[in-house]
Amino acid sequence: MAMVGLFWITEKSVYVGAEPAGYGPGVRLTADGVEALGADQEGCWAWADLRSVGVHFAPVRRKASGWKALSNAVDTALDVAGLVFGGIGDPPPVFEVHVETGDGTTELDAYGAAPRGYTESEYELSVTLLQRFVTGIADVSALLEWGRTHVVEGTLGREEREALLREWLEA
Repeated sequence: MAMVGLFWITEKSVYVGAEPAGYGPGVRLTADGVEALGADQEGCWAWADLRSVGVHFAPVRRKASGWKALSNAVDTALDVAGLVFGGIGDPPPVFEVHVETGDGTTELDAYGAAPRGYTESEYELSVTLLQRFVTGIADVSALLEWGRTHVVEGTLGREEREALLREWLEA
């Protein structure tokens, strides 16, 4: 698996937030649309039927410099280690993914993949990319393809993740 912005990418799937375990809540993105996962939420929406997909209450770290920037880098490494090996730190935060259609808005829960928060720039790029999926300007298939060929490398550094998000925005 690899974390890129708000996206948890495996060889076969893309999630907003962390991949859910068992009956835990989650949101999966497919080439066809958005799927609610977990025991307490359900639904499947085609991209063509969506007006918007929004993210609310995701933990976001503010821009930092100096020692704080180093601390953020260490936090990201600990986040990845905790999610891969388990048992490190607090349980992941839960945030909301709002799926809006002509019939209204459905609020879904997803586990955050970065317990200490996402970087502000990755959050903004990810939210923009979600909207481009809705409008058809971008395609989830690019993330799925990247996952099939690069996920074994694990989570990239911040600059590489941001560059990848920008690449997907332009594709």
